[in-house]
Amino acid sequence: MVIPATLEQSFTSFVRETEPKLRAALVARFGTERGREATAEALAYGWEHWERIRPMHNPAGYLYRVGQHTGFRRPRRTAFPEIPHHSDPVVEPGLPKALAGLSSRQRTAVVLVHCYAWTPVEVAEFLEVSVSTVRNHLDRGMRRLRATLGGES
Repeated sequence: MVIPATLEQSFTSFVRETEPKLRAALVARFGTERGREATAEALAYGWEHWERIRPMHNPAGYLYRVGQHTGFRRPRRTAFPEIPHHSDPVVEPGLPKALAGLSSRQRTAVVLVHCYAWTPVEVAEFLEVSVSTVRNHLDRGMRRLRATLGGES
């Protein structure tokens, strides 16, 4: 299939702007390896169907859902690798395991807001859910993390 140059240029611009956020969201959902694989597959799908996807209200959100579907088809692995004790002293060593214990929606909200500094509004727009849904997942996830890691509730 031959894609006109203008479509190719618009997709290139879209990827340049969107790929980091798409990758962040899918890594937050599935962990590093599965998230990156899901991002690559979602973008490949986006390229193949760009004429149909481009005019959508939220093409990045659509490709996030494509990536979710791809990520769920993959075999389950540990979502987040263990942090070696000698690595970053600022990171709680039990955090990867605690994050893996959250629901995927809670983990996505927590990681995007607290690790990538997205606002709840940005998360809601990207994932195409309400802000209150994001805040609920964020609150529940943080409560569970605090309980698991022994922090204040």
